[in-house]
Amino acid sequence: MIDRATTGQRYRAITRFNVGELPQWSSLDADLREAVEIVSMVLPFRANHYLVDQLIDWDRVPDDPMFRLTFPHRDMLEDEHFCAIRDLLWAEAEKAEIDALVKRIRYTLNPHPAGQMSHNVPMMDGEPVSGMQHKYRETILFFPSHGQTCHAYCTFCFRWAQFVGIDDLKFASKESDQLVRYVRRHPEVTDVLITGGDPMIMKTSVLRRYIEPLLAVESVQTIRIGTKSLSYWPQRFTIDPDADELMRLFDQVVASGKHLAIMGHYSHPVEFSTEMARAAIGRVRATGANIRMQSPLLRHINNDPQVWAQMWSEGVQMGVIPYYMFVERDTGARKYFEVSLVKAWELFQQAYQSVSGMARTVRGPSMSCFPGKCHVLGVTEIAGVKAFVLEYLQARDPNLVRRPFFAKFDPNASWYDDLEPFSAADEPFFISPEPDDALVPLSIMSSAE
Repeated sequence: MIDRATTGQRYRAITRFNVGELPQWSSLDADLREAVEIVSMVLPFRANHYLVDQLIDWDRVPDDPMFRLTFPHRDMLEDEHFCAIRDLLWAEAEKAEIDALVKRIRYTLNPHPAGQMSHNVPMMDGEPVSGMQHKYRETILFFPSHGQTCHAYCTFCFRWAQFVGIDDLKFASKESDQLVRYVRRHPEVTDVLITGGDPMIMKTSVLRRYIEPLLAVESVQTIRIGTKSLSYWPQRFTIDPDADELMRLFDQVVASGKHLAIMGHYSHPVEFSTEMARAAIGRVRATGANIRMQSPLLRHINNDPQVWAQMWSEGVQMGVIPYYMFVERDTGARKYFEVSLVKAWELFQQAYQSVSGMARTVRGPSMSCFPGKCHVLGVTEIAGVKAFVLEYLQARDPNLVRRPFFAKFDPNASWYDDLEPFSAADEPFFISPEPDDALVPLSIMSSAE
């Protein structure tokens, strides 16, 4: 039983503007403090006191995995970009000049990969529907406007562009009735994924306004909620003022006959380590909702098969279903975190071999690229020539799903775009957006020259 009197810490955000108030801050190396301050001008930074006080081992900083997961590091920017910002700060340049440079750098970091802005936005009545993505036939992604932040930001997050204050990089929808009208017109949509940001940042009364209308749509079978709050702010499910109301909402969804899936983002076993985190899992599962865990493979954080095996095994013990190991997307600080595809496959294989069948629900390594979720099945030889074996677990074109195909072996490849068809028979599986679908405004890029 959790003692609310002793653990009811009020949520307090930590950002680049108040990070210096942390008791641990003064113990850090001056260069490390400078790096956090400079990199966080480009990439979003947000933590909280639960994370800082209970999940980070400050004796291991900067190599502690949870520190790397939330605090910026110098190598997350190209050296020329880091130095350019630093030089302007040292020269006490005007804020407008610094802001312009930061904006140019952000647009070089591929803020919306995999056609999110150009191909995934659905149409209704001849107009694009803001705040939604419909990439796969059965699943619609919904971005409630009230959920476009998080309790803390992951440094790897491919949705970093949501949080940096550039309006044309944001996905958000204010109206749930538009979502309901869309899914009623598209009965092929069985799953609605409420995402963000993090929907669990919202008060339960607000979340209810988005979810309740979906309960009356017969074709919707599953409601998913993508969240990091189970590990970054588990108080949301236990002792926050409306945590009990949240559990009643979950009860209501399950009682309606819908499947409620909480898509928990877990990147390291330490996220299971606190009493509060375990209590949050228990409360959610008691409503009848399922929890599934997923994360990208991240250099500096979890590129160790033992880490993954421990995370999957401990998750199973608590009723958290291993779901996906992703390949880090080609956006943001991707170069800092990326692992080659062959290394990712080898690591996944080693971890998978060391867990029981109950944890082998997990799939990976999987790339969420333009055509779909491209699964690296392994490496083989065809007529004495090495090749990657691939398949799509999901695809824009459903006919491509679970049909093995091959790519030329490249030991340095770390993303789908690095691969080439092994033969002419494999070419139909390699799909890219048209060149004129580029997302970077010419006016911005020209000013960077």
